[in-house]
Amino acid sequence: MTLLTAPRWWNGHRAHANARVLVRDGKVVDTACRHPPPGTTVVDLPRHTLLPGLIDCHVHVAPAPPSPELPTTGGQVLAALPALRALLANGFTTARDLGCAPQDPPTVHLRHALERGIITGPRLLLAPHLISARAGHGDRSPFAAFPGEGEAGAVADGRDEVARRVRLEARLRADWIKCVATGGVTSVNDDPGRPTYSQDELDILVRTATDLGLPCATHAFSDEGIKRAVRAGVRSVEHACLATPPVLDLLADHAVFLVPTLYSVRYFLDRLDDDGFWADRSDAREKVAQHADTLRGHGARVAASRATVAYGTDAGMFPHAENWREFPAMTTAGLTPEDALRTATGTAADLLQRPALGAIRPGAQADLVAVPGDPLRDIDVMGAVDFVMQRGVVRHSP
Repeated sequence: MTLLTAPRWWNGHRAHANARVLVRDGKVVDTACRHPPPGTTVVDLPRHTLLPGLIDCHVHVAPAPPSPELPTTGGQVLAALPALRALLANGFTTARDLGCAPQDPPTVHLRHALERGIITGPRLLLAPHLISARAGHGDRSPFAAFPGEGEAGAVADGRDEVARRVRLEARLRADWIKCVATGGVTSVNDDPGRPTYSQDELDILVRTATDLGLPCATHAFSDEGIKRAVRAGVRSVEHACLATPPVLDLLADHAVFLVPTLYSVRYFLDRLDDDGFWADRSDAREKVAQHADTLRGHGARVAASRATVAYGTDAGMFPHAENWREFPAMTTAGLTPEDALRTATGTAADLLQRPALGAIRPGAQADLVAVPGDPLRDIDVMGAVDFVMQRGVVRHSP
């Protein structure tokens, strides 16, 4: 058994003083333990705030398209290991990976290795591919070095193809189904302001996934694609960075979560004048420049909306070690520090339908992290995680 003590703690929804959290067999058994059993290991964190293990609901741990230096599935698995290490070191004990490129997705093999303790990293919840219409955000096939290997998605058009693709994802033991409802920025053939799936196609996609017990997340930048996805019954909308305020509020009306990826948007905006950054993606630069004014207002619109916000970063579009920066991006946009912490703990667990995660309470998973100082006073301390426990095992300590 292990007893963790700290002057402050966050239970997933609100702050408390004087943590005395007892952990046994990978679970939290007490949060106010005054008399630990004999032989208990005590970890004293006298300057810290103790939090539940953090959750990033939108990452891409495998490179897409596959690195030409490591073209095999095994090579892609190896290439993803630094990303897993960086996320865990930042205190993210759980991550939802929303799609990678190859037909044999390396994330499936990474999840298998994580579940068996062969490697360490966040527990992964997977959408193995992103399901895209042809000429949509996930269809990169015209630019592949080898046919099929460059698709960041699994292309499917029409009711039958879409339903079949969902079933193929289920065969890979998908935890989630990811679909693409609008164009994007980093793809060439599409427009982020336009929908790429019809209402009928999205309806059959979500219905098929629901029949298989799988929730759906959708990449959607703009209003019409978001509205179609909400009508179809998706559980989360990713990005929504061109959405108008009434459409953001529509998410709240239909109990759909918003994962706004604020830092990723800012990361690209901040580099608009950096020619080297855009050397091999001039099309993406043009799209960001075209929509720059609307993108700059994304955070403020999210903060002013009634949408339920869950933490997700799009890490992989920028270095994974920077995924903590979503916290200050949120507070800069207008969310309170309490709201920002909630997005990565209690609310993220609600989105993922994992009640044992994102909380410090008896019966919860013993995923616990600590930061020096008080994030409610200085949100930047979320970039200084120096204690990580996962399933009751200490992964990092001061």
